[in-house]
Amino acid sequence: MQKSYRAQNPGDKRQWFIVDAKDQPLGRLAVVVANKLRAKDLPTFDPSVDAGAFVVVVNAAQVKLSGNKEEQKEYQRYSGFRGGRKTFTAAEMRAAHPDRMIKEAVWGMLPKNNIARKMMTRVKVFAGAEHTHAAQKPVEIKL
Repeated sequence: MQKSYRAQNPGDKRQWFIVDAKDQPLGRLAVVVANKLRAKDLPTFDPSVDAGAFVVVVNAAQVKLSGNKEEQKEYQRYSGFRGGRKTFTAAEMRAAHPDRMIKEAVWGMLPKNNIARKMMTRVKVFAGAEHTHAAQKPVEIKL
């Protein structure tokens, strides 16, 4: 009799990966990060189990946008009050919060549920080349 295998939550044994966003297209970078968070690259992938890894993204301020997206792409925030919607271009977002560009792109590629909210806590985005997770010895991902 064969027994079926069900992936388990790895707990403290999660892997750490580092991605350099310098001159990488935003969408392609977000796909790689989202797949590592969901553990879609593992043979034991199960959409109902949170078995993904930690992902550190460095050089977020130097991510590449193609075409005229720097001036035409818009991000929105809403405070919840009447007239509380604010819109920003990608250039304004890059100047103020370059990490949010990557986080919003990754969030758009994850399912909208409780597991995805936990996954987003494992994305660590830094605008420059320095990061605070060297002690975890992350493995570099080449794009």
